[in-house]
Amino acid sequence: MAEYWEFMGTGGPIIAVLVVLSALSLTVIVVKILQLWNCRSGVAMRGVAFEQWQSGDKHEAQITVTAGKSPADRVTAYAMKALNAGFKGPALDAELARRGNEELAQMNSMIRMLELIAMVSPLLGLLGTVLGMIQSFQELEMAEGAANASVLAGGIWQALLTTAAGLLVAIPAAIAAGLLASRIESAAQRIESAVGQLMVIEQNPPV
Repeated sequence: MAEYWEFMGTGGPIIAVLVVLSALSLTVIVVKILQLWNCRSGVAMRGVAFEQWQSGDKHEAQITVTAGKSPADRVTAYAMKALNAGFKGPALDAELARRGNEELAQMNSMIRMLELIAMVSPLLGLLGTVLGMIQSFQELEMAEGAANASVLAGGIWQALLTTAAGLLVAIPAAIAAGLLASRIESAAQRIESAVGQLMVIEQNPPV
C-alpha cells in the first residue's frame, strides 16, 4: 500500500476517491436497471382491461390491471378501484396526480446521484492533474534545472492519469443517467396516458 501511495504521488488520494465513486455509480446503475425494468410494461394488458371496463365488466378489468407491475398499472388499478367505490371528481383527480407524482419520485430516486458523480468526477480528475503538475514543477525547480527529463515526464503522466480516471468514471454515469431519465419520462407519459384513457371511457359510457 505504501508503494502505491509513493508511486501515485499527489494523485493517489484522488484516484482512491474516484474508485469509490465508480463502485457507487455501478451499484446505483444496477439497482436502477432492476427497478425500472418493468416501468414501461403492461400496455397490451391495460388495453384489455380498458375494453373490459368499457363493456361493463369493471370487476374483471380491475383484476386484470392489478396483475401488472408497472407504475401505470398501479395508478390505473387505484383509479378503477376508486371509481368502483364512487370516488369521482376533482378529489379523485388530485389523488391520482399525487400517486403519479409519488411513482415518478420513486423512479427518479438516485438519478441525481448519478448526475452528480458524472459532474464531479472529471473535476476531481482535473484537480489531481493540477496538483501533480504543481508537484512536478516544484521538483524541477528544486533540481535547479538539472532534473532528469524522464523523471519529469513520469511525474506528468502520473498527474494526467487522474484526469483519465475521472473521465472513465464520469462517462458511464452520464450515459446511464441520460438513458434512465429517458426511460422514466416514458413511464411517466404512460401513467398519464392510461389514467386519461380510463377517464375518457368512464365519462363516455357505451350506449
